[in-house]
Amino acid sequence: MYTYEEDHDLKKVGLELMFLTPEKYDHEDGITAVELSKLVDLPLDVVKKKLNILKEKNIVRVKGNNPKYWLFDEYNFQRMDEDDELFLLLCSFDDVDFDRYFSY
Repeated sequence: MYTYEEDHDLKKVGLELMFLTPEKYDHEDGITAVELSKLVDLPLDVVKKKLNILKEKNIVRVKGNNPKYWLFDEYNFQRMDEDDELFLLLCSFDDVDFDRYFSY
């Protein structure tokens, strides 16, 4: 059985989308998998797999077909079960460097 607990790549992709600001992507509908892949420094196929996991949990939205634009869905994320493994993964900030997402 697949567990999210130690999936650092999933956490990296999820947090990048969670803290994504419009300045980081070129299109108003969101970010493409290629752009996201460059931001998180992961191979494109890995990013696409992680995006699909997040999409299945309804915490990312996708617009378009070619290319697809991805955005974090804060509304659905806030309504997730607090005991959900993915929710717990994205909410464990112990090893997160927030300077990556914010400039003070």
